[in-house]
Amino acid sequence: MTLPLAGLRIVSVEQYGALPHGTMHLADLGAEVIRIEPPDDGSGFPGDMARHTGGFPLGANDSQFYQTFNRNKRAITLDLACEEGRAVLHRLVRAADAVANNLRGDLPARLGLDYAALSAAKPAIVCLHLSGYGRDNARATWPAYDYLAQAEAGYAMLTGEPEGPPTRAGLSLVDMMSGLTAALALLAAVIGARATGRGRDVDVSLYDVAMANLNYTATWYLNDGFAVPRRPRGGHPTVVPCEMFPTADGHLFVMCIKPAFFARFCEALGLPDLPGDPRFASFEARLANRDALVALLDPPMRARGTAEWLAILGGRVPVAPVLDLARALDNPFFRDRGGVVSAPHPARPDLKLVANPIRLDGATLPARAAPGYGADTEAVLSEAGFRAEEIAALRARKVIG
Repeated sequence: MTLPLAGLRIVSVEQYGALPHGTMHLADLGAEVIRIEPPDDGSGFPGDMARHTGGFPLGANDSQFYQTFNRNKRAITLDLACEEGRAVLHRLVRAADAVANNLRGDLPARLGLDYAALSAAKPAIVCLHLSGYGRDNARATWPAYDYLAQAEAGYAMLTGEPEGPPTRAGLSLVDMMSGLTAALALLAAVIGARATGRGRDVDVSLYDVAMANLNYTATWYLNDGFAVPRRPRGGHPTVVPCEMFPTADGHLFVMCIKPAFFARFCEALGLPDLPGDPRFASFEARLANRDALVALLDPPMRARGTAEWLAILGGRVPVAPVLDLARALDNPFFRDRGGVVSAPHPARPDLKLVANPIRLDGATLPARAAPGYGADTEAVLSEAGFRAEEIAALRARKVIG
């Protein structure tokens, strides 16, 4: 398969999940992503903490968590805290399109990862910074994590039942949105740099991404002071019925976003006259009389199982079963679409990962297991012009691992 980002080279000082998620998408699409980790400091946890996270190790300094975010990449060790390590970085930069990091906001300048430091090595270099709160404000030194962003951006207060406590999303959504935003920003800046010969600093923060993705709920509040309330059963803020319904053996999410869907839903439930009832004849009326409508819809919905309702409504009314994690991943529809790929690993030849959602000419993107700690150090430095004796000297001085 010819991958569209072949020829794009990214040096990335990345850790944990957010930026690695974004750069993995670029690597899946053919970019060469070289991740830099510090040499072993003797702490017992060398490199990216993702290598030691999650409780499912894959031999030394590796884990299923790390594999989830780093397939198709290369890995080197390099001490950026010392002058000699930064000199090595400058030599790597000459053949790179971008240098990315997801460090705390005050660290890129201190470690020489910004455009001011790297433009001398290559004027067209793009320097991407994914931080918690940005690099130029009172919170630049603050550590940040997905759950904190969900709390402060209002997500936790928007999630859950109206009478329940604030609830975070079950996944690190802000991390993943931030990584993808950073990947988009990097690609845009590289296109600009290739056209002009001049790179730049590009900043993305978890906080800004979390706030930006408040989206239409923010527009309603900013213009009309409407603060979206929680709706029962995970319901839509303005459309009814658009929520989870109990069935005989589970739940079904039903979304009657258009009048025709509501009419078909009611007909399938044996209630064909409901759309003509003045209480339910419009979106506004259904919202105002939501409890009365649900009281009529619930009994027939509870009379059949989820699979039976899917067979009746699927393709006619927008519906989906409410599945737990195991059933979601074992879903035959997901498996038949190639949703799981193999990435054989030395410690786990049968290692499986969720496939990249992008398809090229209908084909799933290839997957190679994430690199071992420092696995590509010698090869990458050799490609950058370092002689064998130079590499040995760097290792002796612990500039590399």
